[in-house]
Amino acid sequence: MSNELSGKVALVAGGTRGASRAIAVELGRRGAFVYVTGRTSGEHRSEVGRPETIEGTLERITDAGGKGAAIRVDHLDPEQVRALAERVDREQGRLDILVDGIWGGDGYIGWGEAVWDLPLEHALRSIRLGIDAHIITSHFLLPLVIRNQGGLVVEMTDGTEEYNSRFREGTSIGFYVAKAASHSIVKAEAHDLAPHGATAVAMTPGWLRSEAMLEHYGVTEENWRDALAKEPHFCISESPAFVGRAVASLAADPERHRFHGQTLNSGQLAKIYEFDDVDGSRPDGWRYVVEVQEAGKPADPTGYR
Repeated sequence: MSNELSGKVALVAGGTRGASRAIAVELGRRGAFVYVTGRTSGEHRSEVGRPETIEGTLERITDAGGKGAAIRVDHLDPEQVRALAERVDREQGRLDILVDGIWGGDGYIGWGEAVWDLPLEHALRSIRLGIDAHIITSHFLLPLVIRNQGGLVVEMTDGTEEYNSRFREGTSIGFYVAKAASHSIVKAEAHDLAPHGATAVAMTPGWLRSEAMLEHYGVTEENWRDALAKEPHFCISESPAFVGRAVASLAADPERHRFHGQTLNSGQLAKIYEFDDVDGSRPDGWRYVVEVQEAGKPADPTGYR
């Protein structure tokens, strides 16, 4: 285990599963003490309804040689987030890395539904999860990040800023607005954090082989290529560890402020920091999506991983 982040305190909000879980593990692997928060803990499940828990993430951090704590928090409840900030302050007196991966809105996307067909409560719930929860989290936790120079804030999203500059066909208004808002949120945070020597970025994985995605295709991480028979473009997919390594590498970079206010992606940072996915490749997901998948070309990851 490397120790570039030894002595640092990190908090991964929404670290129950997927990209955020992997980020928490990789931060812990590199020596940071990691607080993992989320709504699914023990017998308590969120509306997502999946079995992954924050305690499960903590177990993975421990297995990787790291240390941390799992705290059940609903980040839409200001008082719970206030209590979280007070606990971190009381126990650590600082927060060096804040990763906001809160989402849990896949069940409300309504793929391809027009605004008048998508249930209104689903659209508004997506906004609450993807925007309100992020602002509430920033309000209470950023005062800890700016306490010391050099803090890092990572807003997790889906899609590069360029890709999200136009409507994401096949999604819906709630999902699109919630994810596209991350680019604006991080620019506002970058403005506020700059005088305090902190760095704020947005981060997107590529086509993520999350627990839910693997389940959707009926495969595991070990045999994920079997899904290509159903979806050939899945050939460009990446494991959650890939974006986890991206964020951990960024956190360990003393010159990360050069990315201040930008939206980054895992494939982009793999080239800069020279890390690989678990299979030894470096998938460049968003470039592939634009140049191959949406261009109508046959699935072929050659030159993209």
